[in-house]
Amino acid sequence: MIDIGILNKLNVASKEERLANLKEIVAETDFPEVVPQYINNHIHTIYSFSPYSPTAAIYASRMEGLSTAGIIDHDSISGAREFLEAAKIADIPVTIGMECRASMDGTSMEGRRTNNPDQIGVSYMTIQSVPHDKIDEVNAFFRPYRAARDERNKKMVRKINDMLGFDLDYEKDVFPLSMAKEEGGVTERHLMFALAKKMVEKVGKGQAMVDYLKGLGIPLNEKQTAQMLDMEYPFYEYDLLSILKGEFVPKIFIDATDECPNVKDVVALCDKVGALLCYAYLGDVTSSVTGDKKAAKFEDDYLEEVIKCLKDTGVKAVTYMPTRNTPEQLKRLRKLCDENGLFQVSGEDINGPRQSFIIRAMENPEFSNLIDATWKLIDHEIKGTPIC
Repeated sequence: MIDIGILNKLNVASKEERLANLKEIVAETDFPEVVPQYINNHIHTIYSFSPYSPTAAIYASRMEGLSTAGIIDHDSISGAREFLEAAKIADIPVTIGMECRASMDGTSMEGRRTNNPDQIGVSYMTIQSVPHDKIDEVNAFFRPYRAARDERNKKMVRKINDMLGFDLDYEKDVFPLSMAKEEGGVTERHLMFALAKKMVEKVGKGQAMVDYLKGLGIPLNEKQTAQMLDMEYPFYEYDLLSILKGEFVPKIFIDATDECPNVKDVVALCDKVGALLCYAYLGDVTSSVTGDKKAAKFEDDYLEEVIKCLKDTGVKAVTYMPTRNTPEQLKRLRKLCDENGLFQVSGEDINGPRQSFIIRAMENPEFSNLIDATWKLIDHEIKGTPIC
């Protein structure tokens, strides 16, 4: 977590002021030495859900010694230009993209679970290495899908109110927490963040919150209890959000339909603008590598079929998180990618204040191809060179 005073300066409302503040801060900062192995192509910003503006994300990346950084927001690429401008100020090479959910209707994965914990038949995809002159075109493509998601979000807010007796208002309580006014995405995390703020307003922090959550039937482990008792932590509601997300999102979730473009349409978009479409491998969770994931089944039982479907549909790459999966899962996935000519990309979600931007797994020479891949993404955006 970066210094809260600096973060506040880099998170002010105006993009121009954020960038101006970054110039001043960079001039006064001795950044740590860059580590060539430290890359992360999956950094969320306030244009989806995150404590970081695009400018703040660049500063945090530079402060942790990343050699490159990549912006990825849900349903939106609206933060990309600010990310690029901030990167020039902080002197860090970057790549831009976004994340979406795609319907697998009309493919062999129709009606089957892939990498989406909430819904079958819908897969998470990342659109990587978007040429800078195509930002507006990509954002325009997703405009109607963002509007459709707003309508589903409103329905889920009503379910929250019905379940808990709250008076959350989408326009007053949720929308202002997002960058939707600048075509940013609004996600389930925004709904839970609004609920967290309402809970703090109603109950307060500390032991009162612990007792309240237990009264709702929410079991807290030792770590979560300690977080709820830490009344001085400046991002208290983020910790509460994490608790609420696991407890309430499954109960209020409504299947996404109109807000999910068909995967074939997303393939066509990426082919048209010259971006790289990647399937985000999740992998089954048995004994969680990171210790914070519940056991769950995803695509591992028929991964060969998933890979064949991607290849047949025109998806050209797979992105994965080395820290999340076991060596056995990664070995199998990487072998299938090689056999089927699918490009490999990596990045690990950054959307909370307690997370490090560093992917320690990248210190392993085994993943040097993922570092090389990042530079190909960057070169493609700048020079137009082929990625794969």
